[in-house]
Amino acid sequence: MAKDRQTLEKRVAGQFNAVEGTSQGLELVSGKWTILVVFALKKEARRLSDLQRMIEGISQKMLIQTLRKLECYGLVARTVYPVVPPKVEYALTPLGFTLLEPLYAICHWTDDHWGEMQAAAQQFQEKERS
Repeated sequence: MAKDRQTLEKRVAGQFNAVEGTSQGLELVSGKWTILVVFALKKEARRLSDLQRMIEGISQKMLIQTLRKLECYGLVARTVYPVVPPKVEYALTPLGFTLLEPLYAICHWTDDHWGEMQAAAQQFQEKERS
C-alpha cells in the first residue's frame, strides 16, 4: 500500500508521466451522474425508467448520455430483449463492478470527514468576510 501511495505521489508531483488516459478516466468515473448510475445498478439490471426514478434530479437526456458513455468504456452493458414493445435493460459489467470498491472508499472518507470540511469552509468564509 505504501508503494502504491509513493507511486501516486510521484505521478501527482510530475516526476514521471501519468498513465495515458488517467485524467480522462478520472473524469469519467468521478462525475456526479456516473457515480449515481453505478450505485443504482449495483444490485441488478434496470430499465431506463427505473433508473430515472431512482436518481433524483437527472434528466432523461443526461441519463442516456451517461449510460452511453459508461457502455462505451465497458462499465455498463445494454441488453435489448426482442419483445413488443422493446425492453432494454442496463447492468454493470464485471469491469463496472470493480468501480464500486473505490467509490465506496470515497463515500466513507467523505462521511468520516464531512464535519471537518464544513468547519474548514465556515472558517474560510469568516476569514474572507473580515
